[in-house]
Amino acid sequence: MANQVFPTKGNLIASKKSLDLASMGYDLMDRKRNILIREMMEQVDNVKKIRDDIEKVYGEAYYALSEANMSLGLISDIVDEVPIDNGIHVTYRSVMGVELPKITYDEPSLELTYGLDRANSKLDYCYRCFTKVKQLTIILVQVENSVYRLANAIMKTQKRANALKNIVIPNMESTVKFITESLEEKEREEFSRQKVIKSMMDRKKAGS
Repeated sequence: MANQVFPTKGNLIASKKSLDLASMGYDLMDRKRNILIREMMEQVDNVKKIRDDIEKVYGEAYYALSEANMSLGLISDIVDEVPIDNGIHVTYRSVMGVELPKITYDEPSLELTYGLDRANSKLDYCYRCFTKVKQLTIILVQVENSVYRLANAIMKTQKRANALKNIVIPNMESTVKFITESLEEKEREEFSRQKVIKSMMDRKKAGS
């Protein structure tokens, strides 16, 4: 790559400027990667805690569902009477250019909306359990989606940083070295030529 650049002072200045920009780009990429990794590690810690909580809550909810089904028969027709929850809203926050979801939940008041003629305490308990499941699931979805987006961004940033460090910057350094050495060689040749000319002129003056 270096040998394809014509060794001029203008190209040397341009190559040094490109090298400085590439080095700055690498530093920025490295800093971005570290910030994203730190953000992801915080989210991963949250995922572990939420998964532990949600596993317990899901277990309680499905046990409560089986109890309600045994006491009332299949309760699918009762479930159909529960209204659809439209209280979930998604916005985004940016971390180093990575858009991470932020879910807000306008939680409705916990009111039993199904008819009471077929209900009992087991069904009421089941309803409350699955309300807790919904709350934790919303949090888990937000955190897991953030981790996924961060992991993808970290991989892309790492690839770009590696390309700059291992390919772009070494090539530019080689180019700068090639041009510098070529210009220095030209200067030495010019200096030698000037010395020869001066020596010839001095001899000519001495002989006249």
